[in-house]
Amino acid sequence: MNDLLNKATRFLFFTGKGGVGKTSMSCSVAVGLAGQGKNVLLISTDPASNLHEVLDTDLGSRPVPVNGVPGLDAMNINPMTAAEEYRERMVGPYRGVLPDEAVQQMEEQLSGACTVEIAGFNEFSKFIGDEKLIGDYDHIVLDTAPTGHTLRLLNLPSAWNDFIAGNETGSSCLGPVAGLADQKALYEDVVNALKNPEQTLLALVARAEPMSLAEAARASAELAELGLTNQHLILNGVFSCRAGTVEERNLPAATDAEAGRSEDHSSPTNDPVAQAFSAKSSTAISNMPAVFQSLEKTVVPFRPHGVMGVDALKAVAGGEADPAWQDAPDALHEKLPQALENVSEWEALFQSLEAQGNGVIMTMGKGGVGKTVMASTIAAELARRGHSVLLSTTDPAAHVAETIGEGAGNLQVSRIDPKAETEAYCTGILEKNRGKLSADDLALLEEELRSPCIEEIAVFQAFAQTVAKGSDQFIVLDTAPTGHTLLLLDSTEAYHREVAKSADDIPAEVKELLPRIRDPEFTKVLIVALPEATPTHEAEDLQRDLRRAGIEPFGWIINRSFAVSGTEDPVLCAKGLHETTYIAEIANGLSEKQTVISPWVGTELSGTESLKLLTGSGVMDPVG
Repeated sequence: MNDLLNKATRFLFFTGKGGVGKTSMSCSVAVGLAGQGKNVLLISTDPASNLHEVLDTDLGSRPVPVNGVPGLDAMNINPMTAAEEYRERMVGPYRGVLPDEAVQQMEEQLSGACTVEIAGFNEFSKFIGDEKLIGDYDHIVLDTAPTGHTLRLLNLPSAWNDFIAGNETGSSCLGPVAGLADQKALYEDVVNALKNPEQTLLALVARAEPMSLAEAARASAELAELGLTNQHLILNGVFSCRAGTVEERNLPAATDAEAGRSEDHSSPTNDPVAQAFSAKSSTAISNMPAVFQSLEKTVVPFRPHGVMGVDALKAVAGGEADPAWQDAPDALHEKLPQALENVSEWEALFQSLEAQGNGVIMTMGKGGVGKTVMASTIAAELARRGHSVLLSTTDPAAHVAETIGEGAGNLQVSRIDPKAETEAYCTGILEKNRGKLSADDLALLEEELRSPCIEEIAVFQAFAQTVAKGSDQFIVLDTAPTGHTLLLLDSTEAYHREVAKSADDIPAEVKELLPRIRDPEFTKVLIVALPEATPTHEAEDLQRDLRRAGIEPFGWIINRSFAVSGTEDPVLCAKGLHETTYIAEIANGLSEKQTVISPWVGTELSGTESLKLLTGSGVMDPVG
């Protein structure tokens, strides 16, 4: 990681999807800079942050010294708390002035992801933009970067108006920005600092997986277009077997030296799971998006226990090898039965799912946890058991869905194209408001329609139409509305503003959707998670949102577990041993009903026979 430490600017932002290691990488860089004698402030605004665990230091909303790292201070801004305070600051003046229903609409408008992000931006901007607060620090490291959506909003003139009072379009992202108006100059300074390559470096963190790299490439292009051009790619958790040179494994040339340091603790070549995992990483890296070809890179080798504690952070920053894990297979075999004590067999789950004879089954989870594979698996098995099944997927190619279900005549696969649905939805909204809004306000509405939650809302009606078919057969969906959208449904007025943008022509299936989803006999929601810290805790947040909307999950699926993959590789067994903590946390606490587990597999899934790999004993040949 020396190459990254040596080019560090005053401000360093880390961005990447949940679970890729933003927090551990930002902490490693911060510890490394402090080790060079620099004074460093580390700030987290990640809702799922475990910064205090990683640093083994109690943190609050003000900088405190990190135990065992002279020169490093850290603070943890909880954006959810900041969003609550921010929301009340925005809505409070209207209480008692406007009708209660109108105030409730405002509160729901300010309950989405946009408000959380803007509130986080508001908090860390106070530090970046105030030299009195940061004057003693050489570097400011932030483990979350603002999205392109937020930065574009801040550039639009109408975003600074008191839009929440006169908003006729039901915009959910405009009110949050209006609340920043009294500090507009501060934010302009912050945005200018972000765009200055001499002041700011953007670190894109990704796993050696196609979906993770594609998401990082999208963020890279979007933020570069907005002026954040000083970028660096961190490939985190790259696993390699001993066989083959660095070049043969297609590791980026810019970091061959760092990657080569992992040779001493790389895995033996005779374990099929290790071979498959290494091959998948190598293939993903060799086929990484073109935008990364010219970008400087840092490769961080796979660490089975993650990066927890100051010693581990120093090791990552210094490129040191992980300790040997020769005893891990025996330790895993000893601990695994206890962790699996409350984990059900897949057969029990299938029997409970098919008992009703029809209905809707939804797999729900954050991106990258395997919702489509799990939905496809369930659909194909129900079809194999003789049921009529419609699998509806948002997977653009629907490749997994079609190949798993190959040969099952009573399984149909349909696709909901999020891009097409979103485009049609946005076009309709803009046409309704063209001529009603000023040019500035229309530009602002166009930007709102690029927000993260709009795609979900756009898919909403297609989703509702599919759910309505569950009265006659099994409908399996690989997506589900998040808590925010479901809570919007609780208020008809909020629904009209946020989803329909009009009270006219609400389809019957849309009106009936929430009662259907809340009916546990009709709809069964399965939460999909990986046995790792961030994915587990993000899934916990999803469950909390569902419960606030009156929906109790039917069960949990723990996916891609090395603990039950059948591997005897010491490093991967150590990874499995680490997973047992989260397997137990889910099965013994978070999941109040059924929990099943699926192994990590390295083969391309094809035909219903491949279901045995995902739902069987987990000791089959994982590479076919």
